Amino acid sequence: MQQIINFIFKNSYKLLFLLLLGISLTLTIKSHSYHRSEYINTANSISGSVYQKIDNANEYLSLREKNLRLAEENALLKEILFNKKDTTLPSKNIHSEQLSDINVRMSKVIKNVFNTRENYLTLNSGSIDSIKTDMGVVNEKGVVGIIEKTSKNYSTVLSVLNTKSRINAKIKNSDHFGSLVWDGKNVGYVQLIDVPRLASLRKGDSIVTGAESEIFPENIPIGKIDKVFIDTKTNYYTINVRLFNDMTSLGYVYIIENKKKKEKQILEQETIKK
Repeated sequence: MQQIINFIFKNSYKLLFLLLLGISLTLTIKSHSYHRSEYINTANSISGSVYQKIDNANEYLSLREKNLRLAEENALLKEILFNKKDTTLPSKNIHSEQLSDINVRMSKVIKNVFNTRENYLTLNSGSIDSIKTDMGVVNEKGVVGIIEKTSKNYSTVLSVLNTKSRINAKIKNSDHFGSLVWDGKNVGYVQLIDVPRLASLRKGDSIVTGAESEIFPENIPIGKIDKVFIDTKTNYYTINVRLFNDMTSLGYVYIIENKKKKEKQILEQETIKK
């Protein structure tokens, strides 16, 4: 108590000045409409700015939740689409018991390497999420790559921008197939090789996954024909394909499991042995 009294006596002039200043400001604001309005406007401006920042933060968090929810919904829709035997059927005719061939799981890219010849991605899903080697990875624009390795909580993806990548692909609305590879030069383009010269094609035609793929369902988008070359050694077409995906900017992806892949592989191996 004595310390408080000593403090008041020691700073009495300062405290008196602050008190008088407060009284004078109050009287000025109350007696003059201009000063009162300026005070109110300043206070409103400050509080408005604070509320705006709070609202922006809430909107950002809400947007993240919405994006996650949309990605989950897209995963379900893709699962339905990949399992439809006849893509002309309306979705309302699809029932849960029909979703037997393909499983689709959502994941997110947490690392994206695209500046080497053997590029890869890292996903925040692993064996605990039933992710396995040789599962396909796509997003809303098309093919991204193939699961290469998994740990408990993570998995790595062999990107289509990897010189070791090889995916069965075809010209859309055609049965002419080839192998999708990357020459290691441009991150916006891949190459479709070994396409027979009998194939009818032109610049701008779409390239999609082929029916021979055991990893991807047929007709998943890849890109469009940019240039066509004739390989003088093999007499086949080599097609430069402009990717639909921007492989330098990837967020949510969908991992595809073909549940009938093993059955097909066993049957074909038994056929070869005979």
